Amino acid sequence: MIPMALLVVSLTWGLIRIAPGNFYSTERKLPAAVEATIRAKYGLDDPWYKQYATMMSNVVRGDFGDSLKYQGQTVNEIIWRHLPYSATIGILAYLFALIVGLGAGTYAALKQNSILDFGPMSLAMFGLSIPNFVLAPVLVMIFAFWLYALPPARWGGFSSLILPVITLGAIYAAYIARLTRAGMLEVLRSDFIRTARAKGLNDRTVLLRHAFRGGILPVISFTGPALAALLAGTVVVEKVYALPGLGDIFIKAVLNRDEPLVLGIVAFLSILIMAFNLIVDISYGFLDPRIRYE
Repeated sequence: MIPMALLVVSLTWGLIRIAPGNFYSTERKLPAAVEATIRAKYGLDDPWYKQYATMMSNVVRGDFGDSLKYQGQTVNEIIWRHLPYSATIGILAYLFALIVGLGAGTYAALKQNSILDFGPMSLAMFGLSIPNFVLAPVLVMIFAFWLYALPPARWGGFSSLILPVITLGAIYAAYIARLTRAGMLEVLRSDFIRTARAKGLNDRTVLLRHAFRGGILPVISFTGPALAALLAGTVVVEKVYALPGLGDIFIKAVLNRDEPLVLGIVAFLSILIMAFNLIVDISYGFLDPRIRYE
C-alpha cells in the first residue's frame, strides 16, 4: 500500500510541475524581484530532483506543509476540517445505496424473468444513465422549488442531507442492484442451494443462511473503491448543494495550483482506497466458505 501511494503522489507531483502556470500567477505579471523572492522562499529555484526529494521526505513523514493559498493553515488541518462533511454524506449515501440496491437486486433475482425482475432492473439502468449533474438540479427543482419540502442547499439539519444523499447514492444503488441480482442468480443455481432445499429448508432460511453471503460477494468487491470515493467527496454534489467537503476543496486547490494541498488530498485518497480494498480482501474469508486465508 505504501509504495503504491508514493507512486501515485509522485505521478501527481510530476503532472502539477509540467502543467503551465503556478500558484503566484496573476493577471498582471509580478515584478521580477518579487517573483524571484517567491521562488527562493518556496525552493522553486532548486533542481527538480532536490524539490522532489524534499517533497517525498515530507510525504513519508505525513507532513504536507502549509497551503500556498490558505496562508497560515497546514494541509493536514484543512483536510481534517473538511473531511467530516464528505464522510457524513458519503457514509449515508452508501447506506442508502446498500439498502435500496441489495433489496432490489435480491427481489429481482428471486422473481427472475418476471415483471418484478424487469421493473427494478430497468429502473437501475435508468439510474446508471443519469449523471449527478443532471439528477441534482432535478431533485432540487422538484423537492425544493415545487414542493417546498426540503432545503435546496447548504449544510444544516437532517433535512438538508436528504437530497445530497439521494443524489450521491442513486448511481451506487443502481450498480449494487445489478451486481446483487447477478451474484444471487449464480448462487441460487449452485448445487449446495439445491441440496439445502432438498433437505426441506424453507426459502427464507435458504436465502438468508446460504445464498445471501455468496450472492453479495460482487457487492463487497465494489464496496472498497466506491466507499473510498464517496468519503473523499464528490465534486458535483458538493458544488450543487454548496457543501464544504473535500471535493470542493480539491478542485479549488487544483485551480489555485496549491501543490501541497493537492498532494495531501491525493495521498489521503490513495491510502483510503487501498485500505478499503484490503478490508474487502480480508472480509472474503468470513463471507465465502470456499476461501481460507493462512
